[in-house]
Formats: sequence, structure tokens, C-alpha cells
Amino acid sequence: MKRRSLISLALGALPLATTRWAGAAERIGVLLLHGKNPGGPESPQYVPVKSAMEKQGWLVSIPDMPWSRNRYLQGHWDGAMAEIAQHIKALQEKGATRIVLMGHSMGVPAAMSHAARGGTAHALVLLAPGHVPRAYFTVPQLSPVRESIEAARAMVAAGKGDESNRFMDINQGRQQPIVTTAKNFLSYFDPESDADMGVTAPRLPANLPVLTAIGQGDPMFKRVRSYYVDQLPANPKTQLIEVSGGHLDTPQVALAQMLEWIPKAVSA
Repeated sequence: MKRRSLISLALGALPLATTRWAGAAERIGVLLLHGKNPGGPESPQYVPVKSAMEKQGWLVSIPDMPWSRNRYLQGHWDGAMAEIAQHIKALQEKGATRIVLMGHSMGVPAAMSHAARGGTAHALVLLAPGHVPRAYFTVPQLSPVRESIEAARAMVAAGKGDESNRFMDINQGRQQPIVTTAKNFLSYFDPESDADMGVTAPRLPANLPVLTAIGQGDPMFKRVRSYYVDQLPANPKTQLIEVSGGHLDTPQVALAQMLEWIPKAVSA
């Protein structure tokens, strides 16, 4: 089904979903974690998603995270986790009682890390999962990042973990230099860190439902099951859906399925 048709279908279902939740004591709050630089809260693929969910009566927040174009890459992974907790608290202060943590691309490992560490989340929606530290050691094309990881590890071993240096990232095939400390770089890129989806997947709470959406044109399409989906704790509400399109348009293409799944996932 074409993207426009899916969005139309989702929008057409809004009155029913709004009625279902209008009289309920619970209110859904959605924290959407955007993708990596050049991604950000202003990225156009999130506009129809935010609009559709707000029409449901849900509270929706898309904050500027440390991996955006404006902040890339700022601070330590632990700092990003603290920011997520604060944004969730802000949604709760506005009246949200059921928190859906939604990630796109790099927002996926961030959402998983927050939940694996015991942070508040009643459901995860993981769209076009991206950022794969383990692959830097197995995919030859990503060797520049592996070399940076090894250099950062050597700096930490030499007691220079708090010193800044120039490291390398590769995002959608494009190399991006990063100037940060070795410790901060490793917190985002070390395959053993919480920034890797394979590390955090088995640590997610068993009662946490997870929806993963992956496009048939996405580089992770054939690898997403083995990378983390098959490691998720068993949960009857957890789903993997395959959609048309590629990495960037998955939030829009999967919109109808998300709108249907979320209320069921967070219900008692």
C-alpha cells in the first residue's frame, strides 16, 4: 500500500480511537526520539505522526536529543538517558499516565537503553532501528568507526579517557567526524555499551510490549531479527511488522499500524 494511502487510513481511524480513550482515566503520552544527525525534532517525517497522535488526544513530545544536527554528539550516553527521564517526567506532569517511548533510527537504541535501565515506559515503538556498534567490527565498510573505537579504548587504558580527540562515525554510508572525549565516544559506540540494541534487548522487562517496524528497503531489513528482535523477552503483545519503503519514511508508512497497536499495548 502506498504511503499516502496508509496515512489516510490512519487519519480516518482517529475518531474511533479518540472516543475509546476520551472517557478513560488513563492518558497516553508519547515521547518520540528522533534519528541521528542530520535528524532532529524538526525532521519532516515526524510531522504527520505527531499530528495524528495528537488528534487521538495523546500527549506527544519530540525533544532535541544529543545526537541531533544541532548537538551531535553531545556528552555521555548517561546524560542522554537522564534527558529522556526528564522528558518523560514533563509528559507525566501534563497528565500522561501511560508512557509510550518511540524511537526512530538512533532513537531506537536510546529507547531500549532507557527501558533496560528500569526507566519509565509502558510500551516501546521502534521504527527503522539504526546505530549498530556490533556491526563496526563485522562489516568491512564500517572499519573507520572500528578504528576509532579501538583508538578510544587505547586512550582510556592509558588514562586519557577524559581527553578530547577526533573520532569517526558513519551514518547511512556517510562519514561524520566527531570531536569528543574517548569516554563519551565509547558510551555511544562501544559494542558492549548500552547503546547497542543486542546488549539491551534481553534486559528489557518481560511485561514491556515492543513494536518494531522495519522497511523492506532498510539496510537492517534482513538483520533486525538476529540483531535484537529474537532476543526480546517473550510478550504476547510484542510484534515485528515489515512495511514498504526505506529507513527515513518508516514513521509515516507504519503510522496506521502504530495507531492501532499502541492503545492495545498500554491497556491493562
